[in-house]
Amino acid sequence: MHEPRTGRWVLQDAKAHFSELVRRVRIDGPQHVTVHGRQEVVVISVEEFRRLKGDQTGEALIAAMQASPHRDIDIAPRRNVLPVREVPL
Repeated sequence: MHEPRTGRWVLQDAKAHFSELVRRVRIDGPQHVTVHGRQEVVVISVEEFRRLKGDQTGEALIAAMQASPHRDIDIAPRRNVLPVREVPL
């Protein structure tokens, strides 16, 4: 049986009352689901997921690079000229 106040659900109850579980995530925060008495998953909101996952746009990396004291170093890629082999046609 699920315990709405604690945010803990047995898998069968989470499946049977999925709409309630989703509602509880929005109201109470993360909900823990157990399988055979062991905590297996935590259901979280998409906002929390995005916060935990991090910025996928690269803005955080750009900001870190711009804040670096080494940002003025010019890094030019090295280009090696490779020999061209002849291929019979």
